[in-house]
Amino acid sequence: MTSDNPVVTYEVVDRVAWLTINRPDARNALSKDVRDGLWAGARRFVDDESAAVLVLTGAGEKAFCAGGDLKEMAETSLEIPPPDFLPQFGRNVEVPKPTIAAVNGVAFAGGFLLAQQCDLVVAADTARFAVSEVKVGRGSPWAAPLSWLVPPRVAMEILLTGDPLDAERAREVGLVNHVVPGAQLRGFTQQLAERIAANAPLSVAAGKRTAYLSAHCGLDDAYDRAEEIWAPVYRSRDAQEGPAAFREKRAPVWKGR
Repeated sequence: MTSDNPVVTYEVVDRVAWLTINRPDARNALSKDVRDGLWAGARRFVDDESAAVLVLTGAGEKAFCAGGDLKEMAETSLEIPPPDFLPQFGRNVEVPKPTIAAVNGVAFAGGFLLAQQCDLVVAADTARFAVSEVKVGRGSPWAAPLSWLVPPRVAMEILLTGDPLDAERAREVGLVNHVVPGAQLRGFTQQLAERIAANAPLSVAAGKRTAYLSAHCGLDDAYDRAEEIWAPVYRSRDAQEGPAAFREKRAPVWKGR
């Protein structure tokens, strides 16, 4: 199925939801229509029982998202963006299921934000990443998690210079999981998402929550919270189904409970 919003489309393929910014002539810049479409798509995915993984991408080959629509910002004299200006997964909208950014071109400013907030990033070999706000006098408070994702000195250089990183450098510093030829980006990302979608959903959701614990609390507290997160998984029917399927040499049938 596909959404009716022409600048942001939503399509589910084999339990993988593709949320696509479809404004390639404007380098997929974040106009109000795009932002509204991203909010609608994020909420739709959270409620969509047919979709286990979200892939966020941009149309065309040049840009994943070049950031805010500067013409629109100038016209509206935008100062401090409101908290709900753009969906930031895990900050202003809870997305318990996994998310992947399929970065097909430049991911600058707000585009960098969108990729940063996804759980995994797959990049085309032509992709580039930059927090370019310092070059246009804007702000990037949303980059606060960056020094948790990449080494602090790398984060410092990204924020202070505004210079772009190419795809390989982004992978080297840990911002990107995989780099693939542009023609293979969709297929590779779809396969990665399907491997995640095939796993036990309660375990996947708990795994995602566990991975972020160290960003929010110390190690002892992280262990305690992880025990709480995983306790209902251990007690679930799926926790019995996995070993039973292994014993019976068949594929497990997950119920998510």
